[in-house]
Amino acid sequence: MASAATAPPASPDATAPPAAAPVRVEPAAADDIAAAASARVAAMSLREKAASVVMGHIPTTDPDTLRAYMQKTGIGGFILMGANIPGREQSLRRVTSALTVDAALPPLIGVDEEGGDITRLPWDDFAGASTLKSKPPADTESAFLGRGALVQRAGIGVNFGIVADIGGERSAFIDRRALGTSADGAAARVTAAVEGEAGQVLSTLKHFPGHGAAAGDSHAMIPRTSMSKSAWLKKDALPFAAGIDAGAPLLMYGHLRYTAVDDAPASLSSTWHAIARDELGFTGVAITDDLGMLQATGIARYRSLVDNAVAALKAGNDMVLAVMFTNSGSAAKMVDGIVSAVEKGSLSQARLDEAATRVMELRLRLAATGPGLVQCDDCAAVG
Repeated sequence: MASAATAPPASPDATAPPAAAPVRVEPAAADDIAAAASARVAAMSLREKAASVVMGHIPTTDPDTLRAYMQKTGIGGFILMGANIPGREQSLRRVTSALTVDAALPPLIGVDEEGGDITRLPWDDFAGASTLKSKPPADTESAFLGRGALVQRAGIGVNFGIVADIGGERSAFIDRRALGTSADGAAARVTAAVEGEAGQVLSTLKHFPGHGAAAGDSHAMIPRTSMSKSAWLKKDALPFAAGIDAGAPLLMYGHLRYTAVDDAPASLSSTWHAIARDELGFTGVAITDDLGMLQATGIARYRSLVDNAVAALKAGNDMVLAVMFTNSGSAAKMVDGIVSAVEKGSLSQARLDEAATRVMELRLRLAATGPGLVQCDDCAAVG
């Protein structure tokens, strides 16, 4: 906030009114945000609701192109990948400012800023999981405190940065990105990471229900495990439960099959969504991992991005994310497909309303509290 110029002191005047008390601005209460979100969603058209639950992507740093994309699609979120990240923070702020068409209702701009092996911001020198997993949880909190500040300064509201999977010998793909090799160690560091980011960015736990138990790279296949639910509750569930208890507002679902629980990938499983909400107490926004990863498996039933998006919403996701195999028209196709599914009755209006309301609450929370809303009127003045 800019400070007002200091005026010269006025002459004493016995008739002048007393000076006004300082104004203290408080963030909107959670109940107020929930009510406002419900009201806004109730006033939206079917197409607006469908667009609001889509997180899209186009590979460019051009502000005009990005602004036009967000205005044309009306989508509720955008994920920044490497092709969206310039070499300087002030340039990235131009990107995120362009994506924010309306500061009173900002989109959920997300980034995979884990640190270490997965670092999108070139200036993020804070430790990543491969280092932190052998350090006390306080080191993780410190690293994510700094990382959250960098993400916020860039104008980004959501960090897909907290890997709640458990590493270990069976999970070479995820091991270097996991915050622990034991349930207790991972849980303690996940809690610390959420607490470090709190008040700066909206934290996301990934990849639910846990990549550590399902060996293989989900970018090209659907990893599977026969682990029972009872075994999961005693081990791989613990870091997610800890992160949820710490207040993480987003939960990213992995394309992982726990065949003893549900043969479908967790991202498309209503069973896994019920477990997160009913048994772990998660009340925030459930979001898919990149739906293009399902297409990359080559499995015929997952070849359609639109069908995957509709199936994900039906299962309980509140936001559908897609990067691989997409282009500038993919988001609009997803929106069209969601609208068509509701009109045909294959996706209920109530499920879409529920998803849109949860997403709306997070967007209004960003508007009320400020994370990720760094304006870029004079980017040259920022370091």
